[in-house]
Amino acid sequence: MIDKLVIVESPAKANTIKKFLGGKSKVVASMGHIRDLPKSKMGIDIENNFEPQYINIRGKASLINSLKKDAKDAKKVYLATDPDREGEAIAWHLAYILGIDANSICRVTFNEITKEAVKNGINNPRKIDLNLTDAQQARRVLDRIVGYKISPVLWKKVKRGLSAGRVQSVAVKLIVDREEEIEGFEPEEYWNINLSVSDKKTKTPFDCKFIGKNGEKIELHSKEEVDKILSDLENAKYKVTDIKRGERKRNPAPPFTTSTLQQDASRKLNFAIKKTMSVAQGLYEGIKLTDYGITGLITYMRTDSTRISNEARAAAKEHIVKTYGENYYENRFYKTKSEAQDAHEAIRPSHIELTPESIKNSLTSDQYKLYKLIYNRFMASQMSAAIYDTVSVSIDGNEYNFKANGQTMKFKGYMTLYVENEEKEEFEKIPELTVGEEVKKKNIDAKQSFTEPPPRYTEASLVKTLEEKGIGRPSTYAPTITTILTRRYIEKIQKQLVPTDLGRVVNKLLIENFGDVINVEFTAKMEEEFDKVAEGNEKWKNVIKEFYTPFEVIVDNVEKELEHVTLQYEESDVPCEKCGRMMVYKYGRFGKFLACPGYPECQNAKPIIETVDVPCPVCGGVVQVRKTKKRRNYYICENNLGVGQGCYYISWNKPKIGEKFVPSNETDRELFEKDNSKKKTTKKSTAKRKTKKKTTTKKIKKDLEY
Repeated sequence: MIDKLVIVESPAKANTIKKFLGGKSKVVASMGHIRDLPKSKMGIDIENNFEPQYINIRGKASLINSLKKDAKDAKKVYLATDPDREGEAIAWHLAYILGIDANSICRVTFNEITKEAVKNGINNPRKIDLNLTDAQQARRVLDRIVGYKISPVLWKKVKRGLSAGRVQSVAVKLIVDREEEIEGFEPEEYWNINLSVSDKKTKTPFDCKFIGKNGEKIELHSKEEVDKILSDLENAKYKVTDIKRGERKRNPAPPFTTSTLQQDASRKLNFAIKKTMSVAQGLYEGIKLTDYGITGLITYMRTDSTRISNEARAAAKEHIVKTYGENYYENRFYKTKSEAQDAHEAIRPSHIELTPESIKNSLTSDQYKLYKLIYNRFMASQMSAAIYDTVSVSIDGNEYNFKANGQTMKFKGYMTLYVENEEKEEFEKIPELTVGEEVKKKNIDAKQSFTEPPPRYTEASLVKTLEEKGIGRPSTYAPTITTILTRRYIEKIQKQLVPTDLGRVVNKLLIENFGDVINVEFTAKMEEEFDKVAEGNEKWKNVIKEFYTPFEVIVDNVEKELEHVTLQYEESDVPCEKCGRMMVYKYGRFGKFLACPGYPECQNAKPIIETVDVPCPVCGGVVQVRKTKKRRNYYICENNLGVGQGCYYISWNKPKIGEKFVPSNETDRELFEKDNSKKKTTKKSTAKRKTKKKTTTKKIKKDLEY
């Protein structure tokens, strides 16, 4: 007989918890959700007040039977899934499957997987929070309705297999809007005048920036204005007119929330959002440490609160005072945003004594990097401010005003451990000066510049924008970005998120026809409605009903309006070799390709071959640009017919004129050596290439979906 059966989501979490529970306790994993809406249909009974039609997830029958057997043998069953809405919903579904009354005392949660937290959770069970499960159901049902009602419009007008999501579509819209803003941007000219001077005593040079004339600020937009000022300053003498000294404090950032962790891991570690959450999940669920066994290292990583417990605060104080000294500690409290769900603490280390360096040998490289980031950010959040001595010097020459700013570090404080955003070196050391002192001009020059368009979104800046606009919640950022990348609506180029042609077409169709649903304001409003449900201030079915009534009218009208509308494809300058029509550009899973507009009579289709304007450095042929499965570009000669066949040129690097090809890395070298082994081509390998070519053609045709 099992004394306590504890059900969690993952085996890793189960292994960590096992060592904290003695006696006849058993800890098992549900492997995530065990019930969900069916994939083959909408699964929502619209006529029956939007009742969800949940089914057991395919492939989990044996797991469910095992859980039922364990539950039957147990004196008490505890549902210990993650402490958020999704975890609450999984617990609710488990209760249904196992025949446990949802109103019974069966739910336990812990914000961190430590011995104290787990035992405290087991000793203080509660009922399943039906408000939280209803909030999760509301999101799931609304997203299913939107997807199932809007996606067929994309199938008819663009291609089958596409899908639209409430949050994902808004994220794509933000990226497309930014790209259009960049494309339509008109740069404006502006100028800066920089004056380099030195004091007469120490001859120390320092730079000043032009501010204006006679105390009035002047913006420079033409060379004529600049030339006039430079002419007036030809024989000017420069004097110090004002000196302001002060002290500047720079306070630490709060401990991480999900959003800020994703942003900093992207900026500092170059981690994709999905990778950050995966590594953080492992740190939370438990890592096998040499001297401690399996140990949870951080608190729950899906949170938008900056609150920390009194115990963690006391542990941080003890460590900081002992390691750095009393003057490095400051008891800080951070205000959580009003709209945040304050159910959990901020992300912090579970054991302050486990410094990153002390457990480095037990962690993978990625785990160490992320743990160190979380650890240092938390510790820094409880440390004293960094203090700078500042000086601002005003210098005049022939009524024209210049200014120099300098600062020096007085006390490093929290910056001993962590700096959120590295400051550019805009400040320099300025020598001791006095008002009225004359300084000597060393050089004066003007620089022409142009305003730049706003930057493209990165994963980090997109997450920041989604959070600021109230779109989605901590648990949705990573899957949202992953989804739109997977669907090829956007692609990542050197960390920047760029809309694909397919993404633009889909966005245009959605905005023109479903603008009331696919927009920032509506999406943020729905998040507020879900929060009301979670707080018990609104019924989830009322939220869905209020949305569905006008939405149904919109969908019906769009279907009627688009019934006789044919999507106009962009015509290319490539004639179809089978029927002579000019081929058009269409969109598939892997981007744009050429297709004959004469379907179904003519089913000709072919990929668009991108080339570079530099001849092959080996044979002089045309070099093509291709992509790996992970969308990374590589370059290959059109005459490269495979190992031992034709030209052997293939490289990650774009060829340059006059460059001699030398394999530059392991991949190139391996390909080079294989090609130079002069292996004879067998009939088998030739047949294999022909089969591969046929398969590729079939894939393109299948991808058409005219």
